[in-house]
Amino acid sequence: MRPLARLLFATWLCFVAMASLAADAWTELAKPGAIVLFRHATAPGVGDPQNFRLDDCSTQRNLNEQGRAESRRLGEQFRQRGVAIGAVLSSQWCRTRETARLAFGDRVRDEPAFNSFFGRAADDRSAQTERARRILREWKGPGVLVVVTHQVNITGLTDHGAMSAEGVVVEPTAKGPFRVVANLQP
Repeated sequence: MRPLARLLFATWLCFVAMASLAADAWTELAKPGAIVLFRHATAPGVGDPQNFRLDDCSTQRNLNEQGRAESRRLGEQFRQRGVAIGAVLSSQWCRTRETARLAFGDRVRDEPAFNSFFGRAADDRSAQTERARRILREWKGPGVLVVVTHQVNITGLTDHGAMSAEGVVVEPTAKGPFRVVANLQP
């Protein structure tokens, strides 16, 4: 019975820790100039097909119903908590745009600095990541800056990954990767 009790206690501690991280995320998002980077919601697969075209969603990997539900939940969480949103930036990929629009409505603005660079040369990645860093460092509010982007971009900016529809609340640093202060799950 003791091993079962320890397992149950450990499980309970994990839930308490996860709830604490989420609570911390909402506290962080209430601060002036807050920034959250979201990975697009669930879009089955990896990368994009060979015939991928940015201007044609039918050639891209797109959200499935689970991804659409995750996106709607994200927006609902922000509305329920009364989070003031200052701006919503999105990669130009259809899955990021759809995630952002389902969550945050028509206020979404395309920002190519947050486009995926999956499979691109290191020099291209570095230049694009630096453009994204500049945008984030310039944000002062009012409200939260919400960015919907891709896992490779989040890793490039923070040295941390993100699951589908996961939010990473960040603080700018003087140089290098942004500091992750909290995570949000849909």
